[in-house]
Amino acid sequence: MDHDLDKFPLLSYVLHQLDSNLHAPPSMAAQQTLLPSFPLLSDPQVMSSLTQFIPTTITQTLSVYNSLGSRPDPLAVSSARSKIAQIMDSLSPEAAAKETELYTGVVRLDEVHDSYEKKLKDLEEELSRVYATKVESMLRSGQEVNEEVLAVLKAAESGGIVERIDLSGQELKLLPEAFGKIVGLVYLNLSRNDLTFIPDAISKLKNLEELDVSSNSLESLPDSIGMLLNLRILNVNGNSLTTLPESIAHCRSLVELDASYNNLTSLPTNIGYGLQNLEKLSIQLNKLRYFPGSISEMYNLKYLDAHMNEIHGIPNSVGRLTKLEVLNLSSNFNNLMGVPDTITDLTNLRDLDLSNNQIQTIPDSFYRLRKLEKLNLDQNPLEIPSQEVAKQGAEAVRKFMRKRWDEIMAEQQQRIGVEAERHGDETGWVYWGTSMVTNLVSGMTQTIGLGGGSSDGKDKKPGDSYYYHQL
Repeated sequence: MDHDLDKFPLLSYVLHQLDSNLHAPPSMAAQQTLLPSFPLLSDPQVMSSLTQFIPTTITQTLSVYNSLGSRPDPLAVSSARSKIAQIMDSLSPEAAAKETELYTGVVRLDEVHDSYEKKLKDLEEELSRVYATKVESMLRSGQEVNEEVLAVLKAAESGGIVERIDLSGQELKLLPEAFGKIVGLVYLNLSRNDLTFIPDAISKLKNLEELDVSSNSLESLPDSIGMLLNLRILNVNGNSLTTLPESIAHCRSLVELDASYNNLTSLPTNIGYGLQNLEKLSIQLNKLRYFPGSISEMYNLKYLDAHMNEIHGIPNSVGRLTKLEVLNLSSNFNNLMGVPDTITDLTNLRDLDLSNNQIQTIPDSFYRLRKLEKLNLDQNPLEIPSQEVAKQGAEAVRKFMRKRWDEIMAEQQQRIGVEAERHGDETGWVYWGTSMVTNLVSGMTQTIGLGGGSSDGKDKKPGDSYYYHQL
């Protein structure tokens, strides 16, 4: 028996669990609206309570409901009622009864539909209450953590001001919707629990500044998290997240975001446009392949850790992160084969880790990183600088690259002298100068074998090269 019960998704779901041969499951659309509201439907205790509440007469009720066919159109019902009123006013009761028979049938069918739908609606609401009662009962099951949760909620309901809540390591399986009522909350620590979802009610915590949900079993974050406009620190590391919601870019007060130890394959495309106050971004141990272009808009970023990913390339715009002090791009293994020249625009960089990649050369302008104190280039097929120089640390590499730069410039000056002798007239000088600049910028490193090309082997555009800006 198959019924159109999308109006009653919880009832439909429970009936299918009760007898899958007799009752079809809810449609996919109905399930998408159902499961976020009832996340513990798969719990055996919850489902047992729900199925036991189903009345034995439900099959008969559904059979009658199904046999009624489609409900009359509301306009047809309204018209029928109007016709009945007109006839009753103009004819005798006997004549009116005969004349209104057709219209009365339409109205009666609508009333029967309404009666049975009300029964099903009442049952849907009762099932919802049974669900809430069972979940609350499970919450009160005698575990210490549940008592702590209830104590917190009781304090909030009694009018007490609650600003900090630490429920870490309490084996929590869910966060009650009632937490959304603790509007004065500033700090919430739910780390090291068994949470599989964060309720949308989190969005009501308008004063929340720090949220720690690390080391849980979260597969997603609610879009409503973007409504936490005062959130400064968000820790979601150690979960099963594959994406971050685009709405996270609305958390413009964020200073620190830790999304490490997840399964992220990408970051929201707009993340940098919103998180311009972010200072620390930890995204290590994920499956990221690229950075979104908007990351260069994080003007206040000081710390970026993206090691142990699958990163294939760094955008040239990385050079705009001029406040960056720590950058870890290590252990992207066979994927990361080079870094752009613009990395040397990060003049505040103190710590750079590029180990365990496939980098053969570093930019010739590397000497510009004068504040660099720690440099790790281990486990790369380095050619420039040599492995021996790289192992000596940041200062040795900087000196080597400065000497190399001076040699490049000296060689170019010598070429200028030779070309000047070959072009004596003014026209020749203009032609030679244009040609020389183009060659120096676009192909110098390929021509003299310095390895300064782009990581994908293609020539750079003049504007992308540090040499261009020097000239």
